[in-house]
This record gives sequence, structure tokens and C-alpha cells, in this order.
Amino acid sequence: MRWQGLFADLEAQFEQAAAAELAGEVSERTRREAALLRMVDRLRPGAGHPLVVTVAGHGVLRGRLVDTGCDWLLLEEPGGRELLVPLAAVLGVCGLGVRTAGPGTEGAVAKRLDLRWALRGLARGRTGMAVALVDGSLVTGTLDRVGADHLDLAEHGLGEARRVAAVRQVRMVPLPAVAVIRSG
Repeated sequence: MRWQGLFADLEAQFEQAAAAELAGEVSERTRREAALLRMVDRLRPGAGHPLVVTVAGHGVLRGRLVDTGCDWLLLEEPGGRELLVPLAAVLGVCGLGVRTAGPGTEGAVAKRLDLRWALRGLARGRTGMAVALVDGSLVTGTLDRVGADHLDLAEHGLGEARRVAAVRQVRMVPLPAVAVIRSG
């Protein structure tokens, strides 16, 4: 009987050690997976949900998350206007919950849909917009073109069409200076 008790005790110790090792491995894998998550991986599952986004030089934005790219997010304000926000200007996001998309789960094409791609789409549309900069200033006009690291904005009143007589100047804006682009 002593032998049976000893073997039962050794078996229980082995099971405890195996369970502790498994728990440690699960914790380590969880930390490793969390370390690979990007901001966009946290944002993507929030599509359709209301968010509160704090932006450098602009303050707090409230709206429904419409879409995300590799370095931008698109919000729709309660009035229906859309806000394109570079992730580099985001200081914080509330309302996401704990859901995440796996790291790198977007397709190869989606990975290339960066801020410049979104801005080029706006430039093709030739609609007026307000561009808030990270220093808090606001400029209005029409995107003329988008380069590798900047955009050219023909400045004119928000309600005006882009006509030569209406354009006050063309401003080159470095992309890191953009905080929010609000549709006209």
C-alpha cells in the first residue's frame, strides 16, 4: 500500500507540473501573439461600431468605423460626413472592445491600400474638403495630386468649386502633417 500511495503522489506531482508547464506555454504564446498585433488588426473587427478617436491637433472625433487601411481609418460622423484619419495622427481609440483580427490577415492587395491610395481616390473625385493639420490649423480646398510623401491642396472656400479664380494658392502638405480629412 505504501508503494501505491507513493506512485499516486508522484503521478499527482507530475500532472501538476505538466499543467503548470502548459499554462506557462499558453501565457507565453498569448504574449507573443499580442506582440505581433498592429493597430489596424485591433481596428478591423470594429467596422460598423461607434468609436471615439483622439487625434493630434484636432481633439476628439466620434463616429462609426466604416473601413480601415494599413495606415488609416475611415469614420462616418452622425451627420453622414466621412473623416479620413491617418493612424500616425491617432492618439487613442475608445470603443473597440477586446476583439482582434489575426496579425497580417488582410490580403496582399489590402496591405497596399495605404493613405496615399485613399488620398488619390479623393483627388480623383475633385470634391472640396477640409484638411485639419496636426498643429491644429485647418485648410480647405481640393486635392490636386498626391505624391509619395506629400499632397498638393488647391486652397479655396469649402463651398466653392475649384476654379482658377477661386484658388487662393496651392499648398504642399507633408503627409505626416495631416490629422484629419473631412469630406465637404
